[in-house]
Parts: sequence; C-alpha cells; structure tokens
Amino acid sequence: MRAVQVTKLEGPESVEIVEIAEPTPEPGEVVIEVHAAGFAFPDVLQTRGMYQYQPDLPFTLGSEMAGVVRTAPADSGLAAGDRVVALGINRGMAEVACIPSSQVFRLPDSVPMEQAAGLLFNDLTVHFVLTKRAGMVRGETVLVHGAAGGIGVSALRLAPALGAGRVLAVVSDEAKAAVAREAGADDVVLVDGWLNRVRELTGSGVDVVVDPVGGDRFTDSLRSLRPGGRLIVVGFTAGEIPTVKVNRLLLNNIDVRGAGWGAWWMTHPGYLHEQWAELEPLYANGAIKPLPLTVLPFDQALDGLLAIDRRQVTGKIVLKVR
Repeated sequence: MRAVQVTKLEGPESVEIVEIAEPTPEPGEVVIEVHAAGFAFPDVLQTRGMYQYQPDLPFTLGSEMAGVVRTAPADSGLAAGDRVVALGINRGMAEVACIPSSQVFRLPDSVPMEQAAGLLFNDLTVHFVLTKRAGMVRGETVLVHGAAGGIGVSALRLAPALGAGRVLAVVSDEAKAAVAREAGADDVVLVDGWLNRVRELTGSGVDVVVDPVGGDRFTDSLRSLRPGGRLIVVGFTAGEIPTVKVNRLLLNNIDVRGAGWGAWWMTHPGYLHEQWAELEPLYANGAIKPLPLTVLPFDQALDGLLAIDRRQVTGKIVLKVR
C-alpha cells in the first residue's frame, strides 16, 4: 500500500510517499480502507522531531482519517462496509489503517468522507475546550484567536451549536476575516487594536477566550474577560509561551485554564465516544457548519505540510487517499 512517511527528521521537505506492507491488526483493532486523511500542525512538528510523541523512524504521518470498515471485532458494534471516522496516531496517511475500536466512530451518511477526515482532531479538541475546560454556559460570549486556522475555525463552527450566544473572531487580515465569517463568527476584528474593538462591540468584555496562538496578545486576552471569565490555553502557534501575573486573576476574578485534549482522552477511557455521541447528531442535522476544506491528491502530501509550516492555511487541509 502507499503511505506518506517520515524517513529522516529534516522537516516537511524530507517526507516521502512510499510502498509498504499493509498492517496486520492486533486484537481489538478495526481494519479501515482509508479514503481521506486530515493534516494537523503536529504532523509538521513530527517531521522535525519536535513533537511530544515521536515514534521511531520511519513512520507514517496522519492521525485522523475517514474510510470504510474492512473487518471489525465482533464486540465493536461495527461491520464490514460501515462508513467511519477514526483517530489513530501515525496511521492516517496510508491506504489501510488498523485502529483500536475505541477510537473508531460511525459516520452519518450525510457527511462526505473528505469533510469527515478533517473533523476529529480539531473539533474534538474544541468540544473539550468549550464543554470540559471552559464550562461554557448557554448564551455566553466567546472570543476566538487565530480564527481562520484549524482550531479557530472549529471553535467558530462549534460554539454556536453548543450554545454560545455570540462568537467573536480575531484574525490578521481581510482574507482570513472572510473565512471567519463563513465559519460562523458574529463579529470579526483584525489583530491590530483588537482589544479596543472588542470592548466597543461588547461593552463589558467576553466570557470565554479560546487561544491557540499565545505570544504577545495573551495579556490583552486577560483584559478582554468579564468578571468570571475564562481564558483557555490551547497552543502556542505564535512560538512564544506567555506568562501570567496571577494578581490579575485575583483582582478580576478570572481564570486561565489549560486544555490538553490528548492527555485527557488517553487517561479517561470512553471519553472520545462521549464526545462523539454529543457531536454526531449535530453533524447529521447540519447544526455544525461544514469545514472550509482544501483537498489535495495523495501525491501532493508535501504541499499540505508546507502550507501548514508556512502559516498559509485557512480552514482544514485534507489528503484524498482513494
């Protein structure tokens, strides 16, 4: 089978499309014929050996995929021919993948394969951010940084479906502003002077900030919160890991909370299926908007990685496998 593999840790340019043997399933694993796979920022980090989970060379890229079940364990609730999405670290960008049944989810017929392949990593992260870590209450106002990127677009799509009353997006230029509006933002502001503009729009500030960016806007994010507000740290795409003076938290009765979705689901058996049980009907009935997608053919996998590395991505990039 074909697979997108890292054979040396020299960045995205060193990735190769190779022919390897099909995997053999372990007990409890579902064999999936992969139709599409999603790209994510950790894929780029892995090409340089910079991610917290780093397998031995050579290894296959991709952790989220959509496809059709070839075989499944009798107790999995799945059968040959079922359309599924799956989460499998370093297994997605290949024509066949073997995934533990606890990480495979039945896909509604209304969701195309390419859409499905881009859902899990970002949408399940954002669901965890808004429900488990932010404790978002129906009607609250949510502000999203990096709103045209993968996590940002997911936050704009999911927040209204999960009960947010108003969603604001912060972006770097007008092209990304258009992406944010299409994804579901009620208001969009540019990075320059964003705090003052948010105060003008809201009067008293926001209840939740979703921040996958970090860097020098962190302190202003704290200033944007209403009393009782929560800033959720999702990542640091700006590169700099900010610090917080905790007297700000005390004086304004606000919180800074980390959101490590991977660390959570890996230590809480069954949590992924709890998330999917809540989200699946929202996908099926259209309550969650479709992803803005760029779909690449298999032989252009390198282009997808380079686009992420160069911060040229809006929405989600998906690899068409078959």
